[in-house]
Amino acid sequence: MNQQQPQQKQGGFLGNLAFNIIIPVVVMTNLNSEEYLGPAWSIVVALIFPIVYGLWDLKQSGKVNVFSVLGIVSVILTGGISLLELPAEYIAIKEAAIPGFIGLAVLITQRTSKPLVKLLILNDQIVNWPELNQALEDNHTADQFKKKLAVSSYIVAASFFLSSFLNYALAKIMLVSPPGTPEYTEELGKMTAMSYPVIVIPSMIMLMAALWYLFVQIKKLTGKDLEAFLLEGNSHG
Repeated sequence: MNQQQPQQKQGGFLGNLAFNIIIPVVVMTNLNSEEYLGPAWSIVVALIFPIVYGLWDLKQSGKVNVFSVLGIVSVILTGGISLLELPAEYIAIKEAAIPGFIGLAVLITQRTSKPLVKLLILNDQIVNWPELNQALEDNHTADQFKKKLAVSSYIVAASFFLSSFLNYALAKIMLVSPPGTPEYTEELGKMTAMSYPVIVIPSMIMLMAALWYLFVQIKKLTGKDLEAFLLEGNSHG
């Protein structure tokens, strides 16, 4: 069990990287000329991989994941905008809109009984919330924890707003050729490749900061390490 879980996580990460970034980038940057697939078909072929992988991932998990669905919708929109040869501005707006929408959802749901931040970084598949809530009640720190959760929500929302801004800027900088040309398709491929170091890494650092902040607060407010509240399957593999 212990070895199997890291292998599954590593397989998921490598599959994600290969199907969502590496293969589409290779197709769009190397097969966009008329002697191969051409600009339109290279986009179609490239975008099939993340769509198929996203649908397979949904089937494997056995339940609808909002973020997987958003990922699939995003890819379909990219394909549609590119094939219709709409101005690159539309791609930039789309790239900014999705993380911006998630950031707003994090802030709005913070004031509800089910904050989105719980789903993103401390969901009930990982943490035994009844036990954690009981420990907070016993220490009379439940209200304090709500305030700390709100702070982590702001960090998480900020990570999505940063992603939104970087997405828009990257699209504006990278997509300069007329849509429908091999050059445009190659730029789309390069933009996809650049998205990982430019957007994903800074956003992940901020998400990890929010998670670390909550870990520290849980220990302070309950007197116990987070491991005490992890579900059995996660703490022992």
